[in-house]
Amino acid sequence: MAGASIAPTPLLKDELDIVIPTIRNLDFLEMWRPFLQPYHLIIVQDGDPSKVIKVPEGYDYELYNRNDINKILGPKASCISFKDSACRCFGYMVSKKKYIFTIDDDCFVAKDPSGKEINALEQHIKNLLSPSTPFFFNTLYDPYRDGADFVRGYPFSLREGVPTAVSHGLWLNIPDYDAPTQLVKPLERNTRYVDAVLTIPKGTLFPMCGMNLGFNRELIGPAMYFGLMGDGQPIGRYDDMWAGWCTKVICDHLGWGIKTGLPYIWHSKASNPFVNLKKEYNGIYWQEELIPFFQSATLSKDCTTVQKCYLELSKQVKAKLGKLDPYFLKLADAMVTWIEAWDELNPSGGDSTNLPNGTGK
Repeated sequence: MAGASIAPTPLLKDELDIVIPTIRNLDFLEMWRPFLQPYHLIIVQDGDPSKVIKVPEGYDYELYNRNDINKILGPKASCISFKDSACRCFGYMVSKKKYIFTIDDDCFVAKDPSGKEINALEQHIKNLLSPSTPFFFNTLYDPYRDGADFVRGYPFSLREGVPTAVSHGLWLNIPDYDAPTQLVKPLERNTRYVDAVLTIPKGTLFPMCGMNLGFNRELIGPAMYFGLMGDGQPIGRYDDMWAGWCTKVICDHLGWGIKTGLPYIWHSKASNPFVNLKKEYNGIYWQEELIPFFQSATLSKDCTTVQKCYLELSKQVKAKLGKLDPYFLKLADAMVTWIEAWDELNPSGGDSTNLPNGTGK
């Protein structure tokens, strides 16, 4: 029947923005068209603001470059990284939607073992709309998936779960490795598709990757600050991990969950390991101090909102990590500036109706 195949309305069509940081034309969106075209894009252009970025026809988008960021945030624009994909978090700040999906421009549509193309966004939405179980591990992984449930011995009092703040997706082909691992395994490719989603347990940190990530902006948005990285900073490639560590400490404190696993994307190109090593060098050294810092970080009972949690964390960064390097004093100040800018653009903690638009459609 000709009229019987009317496509259903895409999930969360009016409640989700897709944030993409880029320095190049977004040709990769052609491949994503069946899955992403119905949604609104926020493109954060890094590098030279005079360069014109081309977006495939038919996409609804707004595009912000460095000039727009400076105009909208004024002096507070200092907290947004320059010449680094960490600039994407500006898109989180100016979004007016409840959910965010962020993806890198070298990420293509992956296929599952049966050869079917994976709708990564749909899986992120499923993860975000189902509860998490951070307080007790279910050995069948995500109990809310079709064909799974809570195993024998799982406390009934915990089976309702808690809200899911973050959905962390994975990658086929080029894995998300640091420079030393890239250098010793230059030809390694991830071909292993694991059909699983699990909640990261309370008290356990993880290295968050920003190239295939969904989150509940309304719930956890102010903690999703990708730090001060890139141009003029002594570190790069730790932006998403910094956000992940801060977010996990805050989610543990406020009783929310983070899921990792499906969906997979196809990561198409490995970045240069020698360039990466230069960016990561300090981070590789510092992370041995950073991880114990976040593992032992506790927040007071007064921290009842994400903003309060984040500001308290910034004080601890200044007090404890400032001794490690002056950079952390600057980062702690930028964390405060970020929260001030967030609250300015999102006065009620939610939508802002008088936000200046970027260029684009």
